[in-house]
Amino acid sequence: MTRNRLLKGFEVELFTGRPDGRNVGIAARAQRELQGFVTEPDHRNLEYVTDPLADYDAIPEALLSPRRRLRHWLMEQGLTLLPGSTLSLGDTDRFERSDPENTYHSLIEATYGTAVVTASIHINLGIANPAELFAALRLVRCEAALLLSLSASSPFLNGRITGAHSQRWLQFPLTPARVPLFLDHQHFISWTNQQIQAGAMHNVRHLWTSVRPNGPDRPQRLNRLELRICDLITDPEVLIAVTTLLELRVQQVLRDPEQHDPLRDSALNLQQLEELSMSNDRAAARSSLEATLHNWRDGRERFCRDWLEQLIDSVTPLAQELGLKQQLDPLAAVLQNGNQAMRWLQSIDSGESIESVLRESITAMREEEMRGVCTPAERTLG
Repeated sequence: MTRNRLLKGFEVELFTGRPDGRNVGIAARAQRELQGFVTEPDHRNLEYVTDPLADYDAIPEALLSPRRRLRHWLMEQGLTLLPGSTLSLGDTDRFERSDPENTYHSLIEATYGTAVVTASIHINLGIANPAELFAALRLVRCEAALLLSLSASSPFLNGRITGAHSQRWLQFPLTPARVPLFLDHQHFISWTNQQIQAGAMHNVRHLWTSVRPNGPDRPQRLNRLELRICDLITDPEVLIAVTTLLELRVQQVLRDPEQHDPLRDSALNLQQLEELSMSNDRAAARSSLEATLHNWRDGRERFCRDWLEQLIDSVTPLAQELGLKQQLDPLAAVLQNGNQAMRWLQSIDSGESIESVLRESITAMREEEMRGVCTPAERTLG
């Protein structure tokens, strides 16, 4: 069964701070003292990357083991891990450099400021064949808003309710401002070189969009699809469910591109699809599961929840064939109870403060890490 599944890897960005939810930067020290962690330009968040795995059973431990190690180290500093994808209680007036000598970080600070100081989950699926990769990219680009809606976890900024469910995606500077749905690999190579020559991109990494091709030598050598739109999902069961839905949709377009590739099965042209996807992404960032979106097949309005329910129904037979029905099941609870942002806002409506809901979620993160195999010492960590 595993041989029919794609390789999956995760880039996990996390905020560090105090148990009261206040951000404290320590990423540079963490990189020096802990193996497997890297810094972001601002030292209030850091990142780790999991090895590619096809087997879903191994993913929870791959996701949680680095978190446990990091948490144990943070405890020695009186710190903890923070939920959410923005500086919920933090200070956005000040950029806190992790590496003052890094010239690329200087560029990011000067150009974007703290708009880039966010935490997220990047989901990578291994696809080596270029034609298959770009068909998958087109489909995922047109449905990325649905995956953001499941993951939204950033309704706060600077101790205030922003009015959005994913403040992260609304504030994050998409770069370049317009990115086409690529026809094929050569289109991507030519476009990337043009953007770098024009200064719209400073290097091959400087492509910040909802989903992009990635590989060992961009833009020429590509081997994976990288979904970048999702907010931080701390619950591994929900993250695996979102990943399962993503993989199943990609498996569908790989098996039957005539029915699932927007290049072949849409009444809209590529420019209209680009505009539709960007509009959907913004709508999902504002209202997530409550958003009104537009279907890429015909441009008609679809309520986000209805679209997701239909999509889950459509992939369920394939999930059963690949032995992934159980991994998909947690999405039903998200659709019924809301994503992290919606549950936080419901608690606020019930009289809780931002600080209290963050403290509760900090505890929940710790409990998530203890569900798997961990030592008695780790079960006592703060």
